[in-house]
Amino acid sequence: MKKSRRKPVLIKFGRYLWHYKITQQGKYMMGGAMLALYAGMVSLEIPLYHLVCGLAALFFVTLLSGLFLRPRVRIMGQLVPKTCVGHIIEGIFEVENISKLPAFNIALGFFHLPGSVREIIETRTVFDLKPGERAFITVQIRPVKRGLYKLPHIQPFSTFPFNIFRSGSPGCAIVPLLVLPDFHPVADMEIPSSRRYQPGGITLTSLVGESMEYIGNRDYLPGDSFSRIDFRSWGRLAKPVVREYQEEYYCRIALVLDTYITSGVKSASNGYPELEAAISLCASVADLLSRTEYIMDIFAAGPELYVFRAGRDTAHFENVLDILACLDGCRTNPFEILAPSIVEELSNISTLICIFLGHDESRKKLVQKAVEAGCKVKIIFVSNDDSSQSFGDMEQWVDVVSVYTPETIRKGGIDLI
Repeated sequence: MKKSRRKPVLIKFGRYLWHYKITQQGKYMMGGAMLALYAGMVSLEIPLYHLVCGLAALFFVTLLSGLFLRPRVRIMGQLVPKTCVGHIIEGIFEVENISKLPAFNIALGFFHLPGSVREIIETRTVFDLKPGERAFITVQIRPVKRGLYKLPHIQPFSTFPFNIFRSGSPGCAIVPLLVLPDFHPVADMEIPSSRRYQPGGITLTSLVGESMEYIGNRDYLPGDSFSRIDFRSWGRLAKPVVREYQEEYYCRIALVLDTYITSGVKSASNGYPELEAAISLCASVADLLSRTEYIMDIFAAGPELYVFRAGRDTAHFENVLDILACLDGCRTNPFEILAPSIVEELSNISTLICIFLGHDESRKKLVQKAVEAGCKVKIIFVSNDDSSQSFGDMEQWVDVVSVYTPETIRKGGIDLI
């Protein structure tokens, strides 16, 4: 029992020493000291003994100096909460010396960052900070993969006097970082669309859209707007009559994103290439549709069914990116379970746009259901596999079929989808 309790503490202390306490120069010097100690154990050469003793004395003096001259500083500042994949985030932090002694060689840094977030290593050191004095230090990080990351505290430290060990003050908490997918805007898109009746009318979405269409008159009912009263018909019929309009017809587009990753595909440092390309393409399509009068429903087919409605002021494009930033790949084919949930909405959908990572019977059945429900269908395959070019009889009853490679999407070489 005692060993099981001590082991995590020792591991934690070892990580603290290796990742924070000892600088890179200190690691080299400790490696040299270990080699000198090993050589001194198998040799009687006195100079090696002197070297080991000198290095040990240097380490001891450095630790003792860091203990008494440990800087006491206060940090003020923050990083931006959102960015895109591959973009450099720069934060400017104000550092104030709150002790009565001067602080030397003050720097800031992140330790134990998530593997997908890299710190840009550059020397930004305040060499002398007098009591009560303030200085500004810039810190840069770069995320290489989308997602939501909880960042560690940003840590102030000093490497005075010999740049072997770090001694520091309590850090400053950093807000979580949301890394959005990187995408390239497209100029236009071929959308096979038609207007369909929407129960609930245009008020279900927003007040922006087609002009209301006059469909006839009816008797006045309490609560009707006086602006709709047809006075000419009232005069002929000798009873109040109001004009009736219909505004429930508009184009609603469903965007289905496939996140299924087959078992043989391995993740790269920035995620699964085909999945990341599909999400980037989905963001490009959503960006284009958000600038139009379409209503857009996003269905992300992963371990769960993610449904999000946007367009016509129901939600901003930034909200769509927030959803796409946190999507994970799915290792089990979800379409057998999720297709029925999507099919329930097909009667109100004008156009179905599917971004697939492959094709099989479950995807084919979903597309067939959409065609049978009267939807226009556009399919986009994201794949490096040439076998995706053979769609069987799908091309005969699907309006548009396109294929793009992840490299083409990543480089932004698509103007018309």
